[in-house]
Amino acid sequence: MKNKDIRKLISYSENGIVSKVIIKTDKLNVTLFCMAAGSDMDEHTSTKEGLVYVIEGKGIFNLQGKNIQMLPETLIHMEKSAVHSLKAEQNTSFILYLFS
Repeated sequence: MKNKDIRKLISYSENGIVSKVIIKTDKLNVTLFCMAAGSDMDEHTSTKEGLVYVIEGKGIFNLQGKNIQMLPETLIHMEKSAVHSLKAEQNTSFILYLFS
């Protein structure tokens, strides 16, 4: 499928995180994440460079020790192997783009 209405794919679990792969090729992975209010992702790294685009909600994205507000239309760039974590203060959805 070439075109997708991302907003129609947004759904939240009661207390957790839902992820849906949108596009997966050899050079690009695009995943929709929907984090329920109060959920978090512990500190981790990625093996690829990435972009996070916030669709809705409010949260904190900690990148290399710096807190970044996750608000609608925020775009966050991550270098390969950058340490990061996330916390959703409200139901928060975002798209993660990973590049090879």
